[in-house]
Amino acid sequence: MNSFRQLTQTEIELLEKNVCWAEDWQRVMVAEGFRPYNFHRVMFYGDIRLGEFHKQVEVSKGFFKHSGINDATLRNVSVGNDCLIEKVGNYINNYTIGNDCYISNICTLETTDDATFGEGSVISVLNEMGDGNVTIFRELNSQMAAFMVKHHRDKELKQALQQMIEDELRVTRPERGIIGNNVKIINAKDIMNTIIKGFCEISGASRLSECTVMSSMDAPVFIGTGVICENSIICDGCSINNSVKMQDCFVGEACQITNGFTAEASLFFANSYMANGEACAAFCGPFSASHHKSSLLIGGEFSFYNAGSNTNFSNHAYKMGPMHYGTLERGTKTASGSYILMPATIGAFSVCFGKLMHHPDTRYLPFSYLLAYGDDCYLVPGRNITTVGLYRDIKKWPKRDKRSKQSKKSIINFDWLSPHTVGEIMQGIKILKNLRSASGENVSTYNFHEYVINATSLQKGLKYYDIALRIYMGAVLKRAMKEGFFGMPKSEVGKGPWADLSGLLLPVSEEERLISDIKEGRIENITQVLERFEDINNHYSDYRWAWSYQLILDYYHLTEIDEAACARIREDYVRARRAWIAEIRKDAEKEFAMGDVEQEVFDDFLEKLDHEIDYEN
Repeated sequence: MNSFRQLTQTEIELLEKNVCWAEDWQRVMVAEGFRPYNFHRVMFYGDIRLGEFHKQVEVSKGFFKHSGINDATLRNVSVGNDCLIEKVGNYINNYTIGNDCYISNICTLETTDDATFGEGSVISVLNEMGDGNVTIFRELNSQMAAFMVKHHRDKELKQALQQMIEDELRVTRPERGIIGNNVKIINAKDIMNTIIKGFCEISGASRLSECTVMSSMDAPVFIGTGVICENSIICDGCSINNSVKMQDCFVGEACQITNGFTAEASLFFANSYMANGEACAAFCGPFSASHHKSSLLIGGEFSFYNAGSNTNFSNHAYKMGPMHYGTLERGTKTASGSYILMPATIGAFSVCFGKLMHHPDTRYLPFSYLLAYGDDCYLVPGRNITTVGLYRDIKKWPKRDKRSKQSKKSIINFDWLSPHTVGEIMQGIKILKNLRSASGENVSTYNFHEYVINATSLQKGLKYYDIALRIYMGAVLKRAMKEGFFGMPKSEVGKGPWADLSGLLLPVSEEERLISDIKEGRIENITQVLERFEDINNHYSDYRWAWSYQLILDYYHLTEIDEAACARIREDYVRARRAWIAEIRKDAEKEFAMGDVEQEVFDDFLEKLDHEIDYEN
């Protein structure tokens, strides 16, 4: 850290010779090693702190200019070592600028007395006209946001969380704007009341106002041409470019927003990609994507989701190409006019989805297709369990996490079979068996609310669900034995129902305990809330085993899991897994026979399936 001194008379004279001027030279303090030679046409107002300026700055590849300040007006500004600041059309006011920064051809960089830097505002997601339900602050993650939204009607909890956040901001909010080290800001217009962390590049932005940009060396942020961003927070590793307009938003780690996308009062978390379309009051959890100009994400909650344009089949029918699944995946219209019901409830674009919203218990038929033929809606239970698309997604999502190790605030559990989804599968099995029992086995169709399930689809659905169950039980048993907590669970936690907080899979009892601890004061600040989410995730394996142990006992009619039971469960696991792979192979062969997939792609996919036996042990 620099120690500062006043300018010498010789230094003042040299600065004045270079057409520099100060309202009061006594208020211009400089580092011990300061040299005044690279300052030209600079006006100083108020309290100024200047570092040392010795290095060359690379302004373009292979083009270096000496650090210094030229053609600028500064008021109440601290400038770190070896910065180059030039061509400031209006002024820089009330800012602390770090080391090795390059700021050129900007209009205004200013902090006003009422700056919030985008933190503390309350927005309404899922209901664009409703009361605010999410408070934006820099440490927000998908779990915290989902928790706020889910329990926003609990006034006591809402007030406690809001107070914690306000207390945190009161301590951490700086008195004026900060530019971190190694920041590059060029060809930008107005930057007002904005904190910009280190290693960020801003090139050609039109306006940043009341924002915090959480950039870092491992995960730099880029903000590009024509961007207008107001009252928002942008996290590590993001790219915001090409005339994006954004207001009252939170953008999580490694998100990309580009090509004229507009967003208001919306949340985007880990690895989301948004281009061309719009979002309003949208909760976009991890791996949400929207590519089309006609896509409007409004008032919905999404995760592992690809928004189609509603005029083509998006990516859902092209299974050996990109396809998406997730805990909150919505259906997208396909080329044949059908719809796909993915692992949980859908609310979308047709009469079928309107019916679906009236019967929320249809979420207990997970991994299903919803097909529309005229006015009739057909459910195909469990069909997606054995598709190429789901198999590809299981493999690809962990590889597509672009976040750095240091910037993973949002928790993402990639398990496709978990106590949460398997719990819904068990409910689905119960529903299908009850339908068969009520109507008998000698019928061609079954009616489930306002949907039709063909008899063959019901039988296959039970088969696919049972395959998934046996895969899950065998895999969990194998993990438990490897991780050293095989046997009767040491805790009751996890035995009840489970939930999904936008990527965090957790027992409902742990969520309820967190609510109780907040209300009763055992959790005192927002950091402890976030740490609780982490702690729950760290104990996921323990909680999963507690839930799965009872499932295994019930499924196999056991009183304990002994060696003989382990051998039987393993045998069932291997058979189920091979049956699953065989069904996926048939799905791939069927798609290849349609002539839409190249031979090389098909052969490569089959080779991957052949290696699945390597993962049985």
